[in-house]
Amino acid sequence: MKKSGSNKASAQRLQHAPLATPTDLDARATRDVSGAMNAILADVFALYLKTKNFHWHMSGPNFRDYHLLLDEQGDQLFAMTDPIAERIRKIGGSTLRSIGHIARLQRVDDNDAEYVEPADMLAELREDNKALAARLREAHGVCDERHDIATASLIEEWIDETERRTWFLFETSRRGDSSGH
Repeated sequence: MKKSGSNKASAQRLQHAPLATPTDLDARATRDVSGAMNAILADVFALYLKTKNFHWHMSGPNFRDYHLLLDEQGDQLFAMTDPIAERIRKIGGSTLRSIGHIARLQRVDDNDAEYVEPADMLAELREDNKALAARLREAHGVCDERHDIATASLIEEWIDETERRTWFLFETSRRGDSSGH
């Protein structure tokens, strides 16, 4: 009898034990990089949902092109989420746990308007992506300070992808003349 009681107590202790992923980064590096990347993750989730919102509510003469562009961009954003969260865990941090947690950390403004003009959707997403690129650069700086080369390397790819989304949104919304300018 005593043995099963001690097994139960041991199992309960394990359920409440901190996550202790082994890493050669020190505790300060884990804390700082995890904090920076959790904020990035919250921003990416918020931007993903905003992009899908605009994708779902797009209308007008360029509907098909814009709808497909935003669907592609939403897929790119969603594809970032798991690698970000897994990287945080690999270095010994814990990551987002809920929609509420995302809401507390996100820096991307929501847009719950009933109707948004297509040009305004593109402009808003362009600015949000531009801001995300700047925040990714800030997070890269944290990684550099804490000698986390692997996270910095991932961030470099995400900056390039984010700049590409920004560029596409900019070019799509330009009103060029016949010379292309």
